[in-house]
Amino acid sequence: MEEPERPEESRPPRRRGRTVLLVAVAAVLGVVAGTCTGYVVQAGREPTPLPPLSQPAVGQAKGEVEPLSAAQDRRVKTDGDLRKLLVGRPKGARENPFFASDDGWWTLADYAEDFTKPDQAFTNELKSQFRRAAVTSWRTSDTHLVEIRLVQYRQEERVAAADSAENGMYWAERNNKGHSWAVPGTGDGMAYSDTEPYRKPGYVPLYSAEAHAWRGDIAMEIYVNDTKPITKKEIMSLAERQMERL
Repeated sequence: MEEPERPEESRPPRRRGRTVLLVAVAAVLGVVAGTCTGYVVQAGREPTPLPPLSQPAVGQAKGEVEPLSAAQDRRVKTDGDLRKLLVGRPKGARENPFFASDDGWWTLADYAEDFTKPDQAFTNELKSQFRRAAVTSWRTSDTHLVEIRLVQYRQEERVAAADSAENGMYWAERNNKGHSWAVPGTGDGMAYSDTEPYRKPGYVPLYSAEAHAWRGDIAMEIYVNDTKPITKKEIMSLAERQMERL
């Protein structure tokens, strides 16, 4: 009799976390997350009745209509330079020399390369209508690294950003060795922080924290790594500040 498929086997591959660096021992260790499969929001909704064909005539206004500001129309912000929506580096933070981006952008190939199975991830993201990814990273010490990603989808058929965040939370919960908290103002966004380090023979123990949430067509991913535990205050502050900018 054939064994039933486990839930994780039907999901996209895990993320490798290539920026997880321990300079003291020149070690790069892996962290996990997920991609997206998406879902259709209109399925099952009742059809909206059409308005009557006869409508009163409306006079055409004179002059040009001013475009909505960013405060009135969120798409003004998100269709522009997505890198400008990333949280800025804290004062005194340094470059992460192992961060794989020269200009703050990741292509689909760049993003897929960060997974344990790049070919499968590339196909999944392509189906989910990956549009672009704005990324930033810094270090506040030799071992304390922060990476933030804003992954945007076209969403012509699927609300892929929501599913991307959900998959990230799925893998985070499976591998979390500590606490988790809801991120205020995000609906279902979550943050996680290890109380036990990841251990591997020959390497310094590594603590990780991450956060996942989404808004509109953008999925947010935050990863923090260090040789000592990451505080709730740090990961929650990063997540809340980043989501406020969206």
